[in-house]
Amino acid sequence: MSFWEFLISHWDEVVDQTTQHLKLTLISMVIASSIGILIGVLITRIEKLASVTLGFVGIIQTIPSLALLGFLLPIVGIGTIPAIIALFLYALLPIVRNTYTGIKGIEPSIKEASIGMGMTNRQLLRYVELPLAFPVILAGIRTSTVINVGVATLCALIAAGGLGEFIFRGISLNNTQMILAGAIPASLLAIILDGTLGLVQRFYKSKALWAGLGGLLLFFLLFNMVGNNSKAEKLVAGFNSEFIERADGYVGLDSLYKLPLEIKEMEIALMYRALYEGNVDVIDGFSTDGRIKEFNLKSLEDDKGYFPPYHAIPLINGNTLRQYPELTGCFQKIKGLMNDSLMANLNYEVDGKKRELNKVANQFLKSINIYADLNAGTTDNPDIIIGSKAFTENFLLAHIFAQLIENKTKLKTKLQLGFGGTKLVFDALRFGEIDIYPEYTGTAYLVLLKKQPADVDDFNNPETVLYQITTDLKEAYDIEVLPPLGFNNTFALMMRKEHADSLRISTISELSDYLRRE
Repeated sequence: MSFWEFLISHWDEVVDQTTQHLKLTLISMVIASSIGILIGVLITRIEKLASVTLGFVGIIQTIPSLALLGFLLPIVGIGTIPAIIALFLYALLPIVRNTYTGIKGIEPSIKEASIGMGMTNRQLLRYVELPLAFPVILAGIRTSTVINVGVATLCALIAAGGLGEFIFRGISLNNTQMILAGAIPASLLAIILDGTLGLVQRFYKSKALWAGLGGLLLFFLLFNMVGNNSKAEKLVAGFNSEFIERADGYVGLDSLYKLPLEIKEMEIALMYRALYEGNVDVIDGFSTDGRIKEFNLKSLEDDKGYFPPYHAIPLINGNTLRQYPELTGCFQKIKGLMNDSLMANLNYEVDGKKRELNKVANQFLKSINIYADLNAGTTDNPDIIIGSKAFTENFLLAHIFAQLIENKTKLKTKLQLGFGGTKLVFDALRFGEIDIYPEYTGTAYLVLLKKQPADVDDFNNPETVLYQITTDLKEAYDIEVLPPLGFNNTFALMMRKEHADSLRISTISELSDYLRRE
């Protein structure tokens, strides 16, 4: 499917996401402009506060976006409110600084003449300082607006909507058309808003221009308030972008079980916390995740057998394996030794007990009589670079790989952890940026090879799928599959245990029955 075909087929969703994106940007900018200008004026009157205030809003600008959103989640939940708060905070620095600079940059003689004419401090601000400083202030607002259009894409990770939904789904699914469907409208939106504010900066004395812009803004906000009053489902699901679009994800699950859930798109690391905090009622998770025990969650039984096996496998670049053939024998040492229960407990050691990844990895290896170095994976001149995706289990497996390799071979390793999606880490492997990373058979088959369950004789047979993956990855990408680790980390739907028990829901079919009764 070409980009234009994708855009036409998903036009309603593109328009909806663009509208959500614009709403987040405009609301946050109205609030930030009002408060930012007020703060900027205040510090021109109380000079002692200027350096402290500018330093503080500057520090806010340096906080990583995802970290700020994660911090806000347990305080104000998910959705529009934390997104607007985060965007407001990121918009403050240019507005406050430009307001302060604009007013302080006015010629002192102009102020003295105004005071000599009998103007009060309020009149001086209203009739002299703000009008003269306005072009500089508006330049700060323009800068903040463009920044916020970009930052707003990250708000999709906390179920606030916007064009980030397409971008993150595309990254997860290796779908370039989907990435462009989010990135191009976001870029156009930034250009249009910047151009509009440029006209305001040029013709800011025109009352007709201000009246027209004010009317459009009021209409847009009121229209969206009315449009968002529709009744929501009693149960809300938080799903990650990859699960929403995958062949083995929500679309097929809904087709089989009939699940009329209200879907909130979220980042994987935030889903469990959102469920625990009661911001959502159902999430997609992983069957061996340690946070099931940590947050007292309940995995719903897949009573119709929808989810396929996801057996953990190390993927290695073919060139790397040819250069270091001893790695095959190295990984034979842990072949099949990690069952589902063991992996869940190891994950809990990290997520629940907050133990360090390298120590938990070392604990497992010691249990099978491999005494490895805790500091493995930290060399500056590595023979092998080990990657991972951005969740606990993948981090932990990467540490196990590093310690195993350094113990059983003379090779030195370095860890490059936290790639933000299957596409990113696999591309890094293909192009030699990393040498090995932990993957799962279902993901390799459906996402990397872009196959469908019907393309293999028995998709639920681990040996059949593994053979197909091994053959096709080698032929298509020169990627080799090392021995499977032994555990099956398949998808699962999860609820808070007390909530599921109160509704008498233990299986996905019972969840479906409950939803359709409502």
